[in-house]
Parts: sequence; C-alpha cells; structure tokens
Amino acid sequence: MVKEITHFIGGKHVKGTSGRFTDAFQPMTGEVVSRVPLASKAEVRAAVENAIAAQPAWAATNPQRRGRVLMKFVDLINRDMDSLADLLAREHGKTIPDAKGDIQRGLEVAEFFIGVAHLMKGEYTDGAGPGIDIYSMRQPLGVVAGITPFNFPAMIPMWKFCAAIACGNAFILKPSERDAGVPLRLAELMLEAGLPAGVLNVVQGDKEAVDAILDDPDIKAIGFVGSTPIAEYIYTRGCANGKRVQCFGGAKNHMIIMPDADMDQTVDALIGAGYGSAGERCMAISVAVPVGQKTADELVKRLIPRVEALKVGPSTDLAADYGPVVTKEHLEKIKGYIDIGVKEGAKLLVDGRGFKMQGYENGFYIGGSLFDHVTSDMRIYKEEIFGPVLSVARANDYEAALKLANDHEYGNGVAIFTRDGDAARDFASRVNVGMVGVNVPIPVPIAYYTFGGWKRSGFGDLNQHGADAVRFYTKTKTITARWPSGVKDGASFVIPTMS
Repeated sequence: MVKEITHFIGGKHVKGTSGRFTDAFQPMTGEVVSRVPLASKAEVRAAVENAIAAQPAWAATNPQRRGRVLMKFVDLINRDMDSLADLLAREHGKTIPDAKGDIQRGLEVAEFFIGVAHLMKGEYTDGAGPGIDIYSMRQPLGVVAGITPFNFPAMIPMWKFCAAIACGNAFILKPSERDAGVPLRLAELMLEAGLPAGVLNVVQGDKEAVDAILDDPDIKAIGFVGSTPIAEYIYTRGCANGKRVQCFGGAKNHMIIMPDADMDQTVDALIGAGYGSAGERCMAISVAVPVGQKTADELVKRLIPRVEALKVGPSTDLAADYGPVVTKEHLEKIKGYIDIGVKEGAKLLVDGRGFKMQGYENGFYIGGSLFDHVTSDMRIYKEEIFGPVLSVARANDYEAALKLANDHEYGNGVAIFTRDGDAARDFASRVNVGMVGVNVPIPVPIAYYTFGGWKRSGFGDLNQHGADAVRFYTKTKTITARWPSGVKDGASFVIPTMS
C-alpha cells in the first residue's frame, strides 16, 4: 500500500495542494512506498505565516520552560526508539542499528539544548563608566528554516530545529523527499512534548520549495546540509536576500596510515568508516593514504578479504554490515564511478557491481568495492562517490600524505592513525580540514562542540550544534544604561568614551 505523505503546518497534517508529487521507494525492495507532495510557493508561505503567528509567544516563554519541552521530547524519542528506527531503516535503507545511531546523535543535541537557559546568558559590566552599566542579551531571530538531506533524516533535522527552537525561534523544516516519514514523526513528537502549534512546521518539496524559502522575506536564517553545488547555490542566493546562512556540502575524507600504526585497529576502523551506511555519510572515509610502500602493501593485503567478507543485507537484518543505497539512480551513479575508476587506470581489487541480494533482486544493493593505486588526478579521487567504495592513494612519505589532504577541494573530516604523538600533534596543527581524528576514523564532535567542514565542504562563518548554534540562531543586543542621579552634565557632541 502506498502511503500519502503530508506537510505539517500549524500543528496539523496538511495534504499537498500543488498538484505535484514524487514517489519515494523502499530501498530494500525497490517498491514505491509513499507519495510525497511537492510544495508550491503558497504552501511554503502558509507555513511561514503559521510560524510568524506562533513565534512571539514562544520567544516570550522563558528559556528554562523551552528546555523542558526538549526534555520531554527526549523522553518521547527514547520511548519510540524502536519504531522510529524501523521507519528510518525502511525509508532510507540503513540497518536498524545504524538507524538508531542516526537518531541517537540527534538526540544528544536535543539533550544539550535542554540547558539553553545557561547557553543564552548575556554579559554584564557594572560601572563601565560614571554611573553607567553595560549588558548584553541574546534574542531569537524570528522564523528560521532548515533544508536537510536524505542520509540522516533524524539526526540533521534535530541538529537544526532543536537548537533554533530552544533559542526561541519558529522553524520551517524542508526535509529530503526521499525519506520524509521520520521528519514528520519528529514534528508530531515535538507537539506531544508541549511545543505550541506553528513553532515547528514541516514542508515537503523540491527546488520550488527551496527557492520559496530562500526568497521569503520573513525567514531570517537558513541551515543546509547536502551536496556542494547546492550548498553554494543556497548560500549565494540566501545571502543575496539578506539572510544569515550556513551550508555544509560534500566531502572526500582521508585517513593517513603511518608506518607505526596499529594495523589491526586501522583495518577495523577503515572497514567501518568506509563501508558503514553503504558509504552514504559525509564523514565516511573514502580515501586511505598509507605512508610508504610496505605500509600500503600490508594494508591492502588485509583489506581485500575484509571487503570481500562484508555482509550486505536488507535493513531489517541485524547481522548485516550495511543495507541498500537510497535510490536506483544513486545505485547506478555509484556503479558509474567504479566504471570511471577502471577506465582511469586505478586497480580494482574488489568489485561490488555484480552483487545481487537473493529474495530482494529489485532492491538497491551493491557490494563493497576497493581500489588501489588511485592518484590525485582521477575523478574517483576528486569527486564524492557517496557509496561503499574505498580508494587507496599511496604516499611515499608523511609530507606527501599531508599534502593530499591539504590540497583536496573538500575539507570536511580527516584522520591519522599512528602511535607517534609528535606526528599526530603536527598533523592536527597543519592539516587544512575542519574536523580531525587521531586514531578515530569518523571525528564527528559530540553535541557540546561544533560540527563543520572547511574549504568547499562548508559555507558560512558558524558551525552546527554546540555554542555556534546559539550564535547562529540568535542576535546580540547590547544595552548601555545610566539612571538619573541629579547630576547635570550638559550636552555633549563627541562620541562617548570611557575616559
């Protein structure tokens, strides 16, 4: 049975009225499972108007009470964890344990923003001048929006709306049309947790909805996660319209393997970070950079049997290492990149293109693939594949390995595996990448730090979650106050100073 997906506006499920729809597929089987409405500009505007109406009262609610709504939301997510993970796995294709990880990482940001009353505290200086006090306060922007990707349909929406709503804003969420059910369920749970209707709205859609968000004068800020070309488009158009914008794009994450690295630990890390979630992570390791030929030969010898032994299965198979990719089109794109790598001269050691899942022949499955002797001029090195494909790019020495990571146009995440503290410290200091792991393959910061890449992986001055999210979703107001004391100073025509 095909499910009808709705918008969520003003605390209610609202059917699409644009007359435009798209089909969403279950990756395990290849079947159409839902029909998703694609919002018109008028439907986006209806969500904005509901948000405008709800936001002032929500902003006037003291921050401790706003935090209590998130506290209840966390309880409800934990209550419904199994059903949410099952829904997420069926819509996206990732395994149920991985789906729970998706939800949990979003939940941790919600937990952090329960403490929003502390996070929004301003500053105060008593006696900054003769009888003068100065203090600052953080105030919400108003109505803000988030445009989020298919690969983390729970985590990234929660990264966005939990921070924004905790700070007193109303929020418009435009999730991916490929797996729209989980974001809708999150909105329902926020309403159940006590969030007033209209503070969180979900609008399904494609470019028409995105452009409506970018051009709407009442939306003050936009957060985006997706591909770099779209990130750049949203950043450019949003900024041109006077909005505050943060956009996070593509990645090509390297793992540097030094000769002294623990090879057992390294191979385990590469297998999980390279092939988990079928490689559909912006923090996946897609390039292994062994330093020295002996290190490279040993690494490749160990990787081949591990990649060949990867268990690909339906999302509901708890023993599977990863499940199907999100769409048939994406499956063909990944296979196309493997074709390109072979044509470019990279050595294909493990080929996952022929994989078929018995009983799920129409699902979007692909086996793990492994390339060796990949060079920096190849497309499979330069471009984000977003699939279970690992490239080995050999480096003769440490400086050559560092240069590979520094010279790549993307700068999302990077890792070094070594026993040498001096090498790790030097690498962390000199590498031109936003998030660095030392013997940690996927260095996603925990909720009270911030997440963000450099170079063409990130556009904007502030990162996601942590203290940066408070800065992004609020504006600072500074007050200089003096109360009458009976002293007459007379008029002054010079700029005030503290002299």
